[in-house]
Amino acid sequence: MSRIHQLSPRLANQIAAGEVVERPASVVKELLENSIDAGGRRIEIDIEGGGAKLIRVRDDGSGIEVDDLPLSLSRHATSKILDLDDLEQVATLGFRGEALASISSVSRLALTSNITDQPGNGWQATCEGREMSVTVTPSPHPRGTTVEVRDLFFNTPARRKFLRAEKTEFGHIEETVKRLALSRFDVGFQLRHNGRAVHGLRPCDSDLERQRRIAAMCGPAFLEQAVVIESRAGELRLWGWVAQPTFSRSQADMQHFFVNGRAIRDRLVSHAVRQAFQDVLYHGRHPAFVLYLELDPANVDVNVHPTKHEVRFRDGRMVHDFLFRSLHRALAEVRPGAPAASVVAEPDSAVVGSPAVQAPLGLGVAAGGGWGGGTVPWSGGAGSAEPTPAAVRDQLSSYGALYGNLGSPLPSQSGAGLSPAEPAGAAGNEVPPLGFAVAQLHGIYILAENSAGLVLVDMHAAHERIVYERMKASWEGEGIRSQPLLVPRSLAVSQREADCAEQQAELFPSLGFRIERAGPESLVIREIPALLRDADVEQLVRDVLADLLADGASARVQERINELLGTMACHGSVRANRRLTLPEMNALLRDMEATERSGQCNHGRPTWVQLALADLDKLFLRGR
Repeated sequence: MSRIHQLSPRLANQIAAGEVVERPASVVKELLENSIDAGGRRIEIDIEGGGAKLIRVRDDGSGIEVDDLPLSLSRHATSKILDLDDLEQVATLGFRGEALASISSVSRLALTSNITDQPGNGWQATCEGREMSVTVTPSPHPRGTTVEVRDLFFNTPARRKFLRAEKTEFGHIEETVKRLALSRFDVGFQLRHNGRAVHGLRPCDSDLERQRRIAAMCGPAFLEQAVVIESRAGELRLWGWVAQPTFSRSQADMQHFFVNGRAIRDRLVSHAVRQAFQDVLYHGRHPAFVLYLELDPANVDVNVHPTKHEVRFRDGRMVHDFLFRSLHRALAEVRPGAPAASVVAEPDSAVVGSPAVQAPLGLGVAAGGGWGGGTVPWSGGAGSAEPTPAAVRDQLSSYGALYGNLGSPLPSQSGAGLSPAEPAGAAGNEVPPLGFAVAQLHGIYILAENSAGLVLVDMHAAHERIVYERMKASWEGEGIRSQPLLVPRSLAVSQREADCAEQQAELFPSLGFRIERAGPESLVIREIPALLRDADVEQLVRDVLADLLADGASARVQERINELLGTMACHGSVRANRRLTLPEMNALLRDMEATERSGQCNHGRPTWVQLALADLDKLFLRGR
């Protein structure tokens, strides 16, 4: 090995470019972030040859002083931070001061800028992958900055060989532009490829314009199936759109999460979202969302990855719990006839705002439109927006014959002998969201008529969800009961896991466990959750410890209990080919309207669909 020596500036820049400039899309991302930080409100992006031939980004921002142009192309030069205090609360997208230097070391770069409103006052700095050699010349330019990057990787042919086809590289650029367009609604973006206009997005000044941009970036179907979220807890604010479980994806390709306007991919965030969707998403499917988390910049570290795709929260557990509770509550409200708005309540916090929840397929009732004929009592009159939580015994009474051994049938509160046309308590011509049952098809489906047309309900799937939610409510009310082991079990673990178990000594009793440390690398399990007495308890404890070490929290025990309750609910639900009376069918429909997450069964399958009159007319060519 040769003696230690100093790297040349050119080689150092090219090594840095390997971290920052992975492909043309990386260049576009860095340049767009600089334009947004400079206050640009209209940004034009011109691409040729998938970005390998030309990338040009023009903005109308504040521009760069002529004396600063050479400095802007040198390493570790930035106008965005001055000292350590600035680094600990970064409020801009870029801050490292390496992007332009890295890009210029592997391309032919021209930077033109003007800080005045006089077009003739512009200046241009050029650099062609040399050792910090920058030439500055006068160049007319309107207020703002233009960066041209030509012949990317011209002086590093090995890197150029790794570029994919032109179409593939431009696809990555388009995704980058989409993410930034979703992060900043107040900025307009124009994207052209080989002279052809691809996107023309104007700045958004209203909710309607923001929704149009969401539809343009994610598709109209996403917006139609989206639940609007607005939640606050202390300094944390979460807002955005989450698609209902019926709009799940085969890939995690429509998951956009922003922290203080920065697009990130974070394991903690992904875990919180998965946990919120665990009861409503079909196996192997992925949720779709566009979510924005806002918090004090001092409580999030963005300086943990060269491309700034990852962040670290000072209190990750608090952020995780806030995300989970907000999404879990919003998804719970997605049911037939859900109120137009309800509050996402956070414990011990002043919460303002609410997730505006729209019922699937555009169905819904006005806030407070409770149905007197429902099986769950309401908290008030016309001004009441939420049904009060009823005891499990009272809930089971609504159509006790369906529940079998899940509870003793009680006198019906729904009114015996209901007819589909005139249910008890229905005021005038009011029709509930799922309407009234008219027939049962092959002992599997309920056919109901509502104001929009025809409703088809999978009675087993719907009843399974209702039973499951009631069993969860009953179980949560009692808490997780422990069962002492006749013979305590010894568990060999690593010293790190044993330390974790000792540090989390107060957590395990709440999960139904009593665990003691028996040595440097051993634990003793003395009590386990009563409901999980037949489970592989040792493996469950190992999984909980692994979660605690990785994420600082674990939902393993609750997930296993929910799985068991789901299995019990499945076996306890009304089976196919069970003939129901019209009052029983109507009671099931009313309970669906009052049950959280009733749009999907426990396995994520839909429980009901709507066929509008217009859809039925198309089948018979009516109106043509």
